[in-house]
Amino acid sequence: MGRFGGGTTGSRAVTDVAPGTTVAVSVPATSGNLGAGFDCLGLALDFRDDYRARVVEKAGFQVETTGIGADELPQDGTHLVAQSMNVALEKLGLRLPGVQVLCRNRIPHSRGLGSSAAAIVGGVALAYALGGDGEIHRAKVFQLAAELEGHPDNAAPAVFGGLTISWKEQDSGPAQATSLTVADDISTVIFLPDAISPTTAARAALPKQVPLTDAVHNCARSAMLVAALTGRPELLFEATGDQIHQEARRQGYPAAMALVDELRSRQIAAAISGAGPGVIAFCQADQVDELIDLAIEGYQPRQASVGGGLTQLSN
Repeated sequence: MGRFGGGTTGSRAVTDVAPGTTVAVSVPATSGNLGAGFDCLGLALDFRDDYRARVVEKAGFQVETTGIGADELPQDGTHLVAQSMNVALEKLGLRLPGVQVLCRNRIPHSRGLGSSAAAIVGGVALAYALGGDGEIHRAKVFQLAAELEGHPDNAAPAVFGGLTISWKEQDSGPAQATSLTVADDISTVIFLPDAISPTTAARAALPKQVPLTDAVHNCARSAMLVAALTGRPELLFEATGDQIHQEARRQGYPAAMALVDELRSRQIAAAISGAGPGVIAFCQADQVDELIDLAIEGYQPRQASVGGGLTQLSN
């Protein structure tokens, strides 16, 4: 855990951060899985949360939130940004008396758009920015954020932007990722649900084992999806088909799966976004208005562009 005016941990050197030091970062919304790419494919989107931290004399975390969730989120060290920042401060050996954190939230919560990943990445990045050289060190931020979240498919696009492929070395080692550029002629529409679905509940519904044929199906489609999003849009519909995680969670978000079924019946490449219940659809530019105009009860369609990753803001 981070230290606020305390001593050292073991023999690790401690660096004091002076009151008045201010840093700020911006983190994008993300969509994980994208159909067949369970826990390994992710996409950054163009709406973002911004986080600013200022070192102050008063001990502990003071968190202020504006925008989405402002009336619901904690205002102290239990806030997810503060918790992840605290872990990173300890890891870096940074000591400070206290910190004020301002969160400007634009990413909807509990809808499969990476709000938790954004908070974790933001907190870790703030800690790195408070380090001696003032840099956010994206690769290190990603590895710690993926460790804290437990899976890297949202942390990777949140840090690196674009389309990301992520994995762990030897399955249990540190997380790794690579980012690719999505073709310009592919458009994205997000269907934002009125209802919410916590990620933990969605994960609890997943099977411990899957049939070999389903695993082969998803391996082929996830590889195909990388090709589709980087320049072969005619493959998108087939590439977004999943046989591992979406059907297993149908009972948890029946309306979302009904929407996916409806879109796919129209030959639209659609999938559950992350743990749901948001839905992501890929299409050509001339199809966007058709999707935006769909009247889907309980869902609000929104066009979204592919976004960049973690950025450091000026103070």
